[in-house]
Amino acid sequence: MKVSQAYRFALDPAPEQERALRSHAGAARFAWNWGLAKCIERYQAEGRWYSAIDLHRLWNAEKKADPALAWWSQNSKCAYQEAFRNLDRALADFIKSKKGERKGKRLGFPRFKKRGKCRDSFRFSTGAIRCDRTTVTLPRLGTIRTHESTRKLARRLESGTARILSATVSRTAQRWHVSFTVEAERDVPQQHAWPGSVVGLDLGVKTLLIGADHTGKIISVPGPKALRLSLRKLRCASRVHSRKAKGSVNRGKAAGRLARIHARIANVRADALHKATSDLASRYETVVAEDLNVTGMLANRKLARAVSDQGFGATRRMLSYKTAWKGGRLIVANRWYPSSKTCSACGWQKPSLMLKERIFTCETCGLVLDRDQNAARNLLGLAASGADSGNACGGTVGPPGAARPGETGTRHRRCGSDRDRRPATGGYRPRALFVLTGP
Repeated sequence: MKVSQAYRFALDPAPEQERALRSHAGAARFAWNWGLAKCIERYQAEGRWYSAIDLHRLWNAEKKADPALAWWSQNSKCAYQEAFRNLDRALADFIKSKKGERKGKRLGFPRFKKRGKCRDSFRFSTGAIRCDRTTVTLPRLGTIRTHESTRKLARRLESGTARILSATVSRTAQRWHVSFTVEAERDVPQQHAWPGSVVGLDLGVKTLLIGADHTGKIISVPGPKALRLSLRKLRCASRVHSRKAKGSVNRGKAAGRLARIHARIANVRADALHKATSDLASRYETVVAEDLNVTGMLANRKLARAVSDQGFGATRRMLSYKTAWKGGRLIVANRWYPSSKTCSACGWQKPSLMLKERIFTCETCGLVLDRDQNAARNLLGLAASGADSGNACGGTVGPPGAARPGETGTRHRRCGSDRDRRPATGGYRPRALFVLTGP
């Protein structure tokens, strides 16, 4: 099975190589601004803009005629070509978003990029792109040492089970990275290593994952809460940065320290999510997760920080492709499925469940259970009932304002009855990824 993967490595460039990296990033930024200006100029005159191919042709003609653009040959041609393609894609996404054909937050019209105010990034799609054990080779940049070993990708390239499609170089927190987009051959098993194993996962802000599997075990995956643990250091660094004079060298150094803290927070969060999702995909054939309205949850100013710190969207995205790689499947429960308010023993549904009620009590059968564990068991029941096209479909949402069965707090920010509005308390236990308890 051929899949597209990304391998990202930190670089340790020499001073001359770092200057070349900055030059390529500046060339890509200039090409973006030049192409955007041309598109705006044509749109004002003709009501349409240029495509990526049209911009490339105009650039080839103008760079030779204008003496002020004589510096273009110092950088790879891919820096300009890929910038035009990115601009073309941004304009197309803007139109789709305006027409309602694109999911997610509505996009605005592309803006001009300014040095120091945008991310330094450029991409190579042609030329000599190679990967060795401790180095990478890029067009016009030569061989650059890497901060970490690249032997895993190098072995796949040597064996012929992977092929590099493109390489994207970017700078994050004063550190240069290269990300290879690779077409790789993966041996996807016909059957999962543990056939018949099922787990239902309930996502939360107090604990990242609470799961109930087919054996009756309760799985607890505590989130790292990287932002919360680094919040004091982040505030101090932000205060120091704000007190430096704008445009000064010290302000640049303070900005670098602030960016490194943010980068470490993101790395800690991503590392914990990768470990948890990889373990779940390896141990269970069927994983049932929730389709949470993350955008709506972020609108709640009291929960936005805790929700962002957990990374709900990344968790579901990782589970989707990792379960497929292991020969399993991911079932996404409907957004309006009342997992927290339904009794996992008899099916009785509670009319309302306030946020402060951490214990679910059934008035019919007398079940007393933690609300998160009750929700996980209900999600487990979706796979057992085979409701792949009903409650376990990909989150079908009706028109706004209509009455919906299920969790009321998902749509209304001030109705404190949603299981997703838990206070961000508790700590991270790095030595125990999964905490198993009895049924």
